[in-house]
Amino acid sequence: MSEIIHAKFRGVVGAMAMTGVRVFARHAGLIREDPPRRLARKQARGLLKLVPRTRRRMVVELVHWWMGGVFGVVFGLLPERILQKRWSGPVYGAMVWTGFDAVVAPALGLTDRGWPKGRERAVFVADHMLFGLVLSEMRSRPRE
Repeated sequence: MSEIIHAKFRGVVGAMAMTGVRVFARHAGLIREDPPRRLARKQARGLLKLVPRTRRRMVVELVHWWMGGVFGVVFGLLPERILQKRWSGPVYGAMVWTGFDAVVAPALGLTDRGWPKGRERAVFVADHMLFGLVLSEMRSRPRE
């Protein structure tokens, strides 16, 4: 059970690191809008509509961190032979972005005009690879 809690923690920290990359990228002019912000802007329906407009971005960010925890647990459940590979975390992070980009974003109606292309997409792939790196590097390693 402690491994699952630790995996969830790694996922939350990884998602927080992604937030930092996105804030920097937005201020540096590399991206216009990150997917959580776009979600808050475009999908203010259902439960999100119950949240005051000034708090929606915060709630969406908390959901993003929670999802990071979920994906952290999934990563932690992968076979040990995969987890021990140095590339496993960054590849996993890139796969998470690919799944979001190909399945979740279109299902939520986020991919119409203005969906990231080129440089913006590269930032999101890179921040997801950072997420995966945090997942893999914060794991306790067997001692030699």
